[in-house]
Amino acid sequence: MPWIKNLYDLPPEEEAEIPKVAGSLDEAMAALNEDREFLTRGGVFTDDAIDAYIELRKEEMDRVRMTPHPVEFELYYSV
Repeated sequence: MPWIKNLYDLPPEEEAEIPKVAGSLDEAMAALNEDREFLTRGGVFTDDAIDAYIELRKEEMDRVRMTPHPVEFELYYSV
């Protein structure tokens, strides 16, 4: 459905009705897990494939979480 209105000027109640994309990989993986019934319908994906994909992404998320941000490095490394 095309939007005819300026989305920046919507009242809060209309803005709340607009679907949002995930704000992080954590949120995206939670949404993927919640869509499991849809994804497995018709044998498109198996539960094992979905679980393996989520686990792989979790390993990546953990690595990112454990890595200092460049700004943190700049601020605190020389201390």
